[in-house]
Amino acid sequence: MSSNAPRSVKISDQERGGWSSERPRKPGEAERPPRPPDVGVRGRVLAPSDRMRYSPGSLLLIACADPDARSRFVARTVEDHTTLLSMEKVRGLLAGKVAPDAVEQQGQALLDAAVGKRLAAGQSVVVTLDGLSAEERARYVRMAFANRRPRHLILVEVRKDAVAEEDVAPLTALRTALDAGELGEEGFATSLRLGGASVAELKRIVFRPPPADD
Repeated sequence: MSSNAPRSVKISDQERGGWSSERPRKPGEAERPPRPPDVGVRGRVLAPSDRMRYSPGSLLLIACADPDARSRFVARTVEDHTTLLSMEKVRGLLAGKVAPDAVEQQGQALLDAAVGKRLAAGQSVVVTLDGLSAEERARYVRMAFANRRPRHLILVEVRKDAVAEEDVAPLTALRTALDAGELGEEGFATSLRLGGASVAELKRIVFRPPPADD
């Protein structure tokens, strides 16, 4: 006589748990590094003006192919010089205090710590970039993103003969992305390119709330 009772089915340990699309790692295979966060925003390309106003607590990166022109620009335009940070300044602080071959590594660590501390405290930060690479920009953007601070960029153009040969390609890439409005993908809320007369026309960079409506 047959029984209508349901038969029990044994499930092996390998079949227990939910389905996963992850490929099982082979012995000795390293874990994949976590994906970097998506820092992209809807970026805007600003028109040159005699005064640029950013919200307090923002990060502003200034890129320029000529270090001397970059230094003159920030000295003339940034209202609060206590917001300024750069590898150039850090190198000067470390000169003669650490071994020459350790300056870059220790300097970058000190700069990262200073930028991160100020952003975490909600302070405005202006970083004059040492180079023109997307990797250097991303370094600081990620810090600001982690602290939910707005990110902005200004590209200061100089004469062609003031651009080092190794900077031509990254400068062209940055200029093209900026003009196409693509720097939002890098995490910049606004970007601005200054060249020719517009460099001198910008008189002041300030970090202040927008004026109250009358």
